[in-house]
Amino acid sequence: MPGNELINHKELREVKKIFTESDGVLFAHGFDKRRKNIFRVRQFEKKLSNVFKSKYVQCVSSGTAAIKIALKSLGVKHGDEVITQSFNFIATIEAILDCGAKPIITGINEDLNMSSEELSKLITKKTKAVILVHMLGYSAELDKIQKVCKKKKIPLIEDNCEAMGATFRKKKLGTQSDIGIFSFDFGKTITTGEGGCLLTNNKKKYLYFKRYHDHGHKLLRNLPRGIDDADMPGFNYRMTELQAAVGLAQLSKLDYILRESKKRFIAIENRFKNKVKLRGIYKGSIPNYDTLIFKIDDKKKRSRIVKYLNSTGVGTKNLPDAIKWHFAFFWKHAVTKDQIKNTLISKKILEKYIAIPIFLRKKVETYEKVAIGLLKLI
Repeated sequence: MPGNELINHKELREVKKIFTESDGVLFAHGFDKRRKNIFRVRQFEKKLSNVFKSKYVQCVSSGTAAIKIALKSLGVKHGDEVITQSFNFIATIEAILDCGAKPIITGINEDLNMSSEELSKLITKKTKAVILVHMLGYSAELDKIQKVCKKKKIPLIEDNCEAMGATFRKKKLGTQSDIGIFSFDFGKTITTGEGGCLLTNNKKKYLYFKRYHDHGHKLLRNLPRGIDDADMPGFNYRMTELQAAVGLAQLSKLDYILRESKKRFIAIENRFKNKVKLRGIYKGSIPNYDTLIFKIDDKKKRSRIVKYLNSTGVGTKNLPDAIKWHFAFFWKHAVTKDQIKNTLISKKILEKYIAIPIFLRKKVETYEKVAIGLLKLI
């Protein structure tokens, strides 16, 4: 999770500019004269649009909020069904439930992402959307899932909160569906502390995002907010200027993050080659190298390996650490019993994998030593 490791004078400088250049205006709307017409959230959106080659970007208060807004823009309501995968983060399910819909859970493949085969079997007349999650930096079988959704005329949302910078067929993940979602919370590839955004090439959807996240404001030009019109009941999911200032500095570091993460990832991968089974990378995709995942069938060996990783200070990530928050089997408070049953095969797959987080504050040599130590235990 490198973004939070790199916070330094550059983020501080951008934040200070709010006070030196914009009279301390922390709100993303209005106060034009005081802020001297500098809108940092809008600047951040524009830069994200350029980096990810998406026509429209709407920044919001969190990735979770972004998922909910995406679902609302698709008309998801009480009685509808939304399909997502078992290996996930609870936020996806929470957003579905908050719209009054029922989460339908697919199993995963050995690549630990959504099974397109299972997806096609779960679509019904009640299916309103599919949320595909690219877990821990790796692309799902995106082309197959796109094909299923297109055939069934079901909108596809890419939850790309954990795979910023990863690509499929040379195009960035989060840009190859109806709506893409990013998170900027403190554990993500780049961070604004809390925050997120929606990407789309559809102007109608973008206008919905823009209005819904800001209490339904039409945001009519040349009208003060106090007399602006509303065309829907909305909510407050706005990003602040402080968050955007940090985001602007962080986004400038994205290429460095991807490049340096890859060095550490490869340091382990090279040692493991032909000796340890790594998580498969789907054909045509390049991960963001945020997490290296490998398979160990023997339960006792897995236990020794996890203990060793914790002793090195590297630890594990989601597998097995924090698995309860990233696997639907444990979400009996949010998922119906019939859907919990759909997670049992996934459980057998996931419990054999271990995830190593990539930290930039740890040297490449540290990961090489860790890999050597792991090979003695495998």
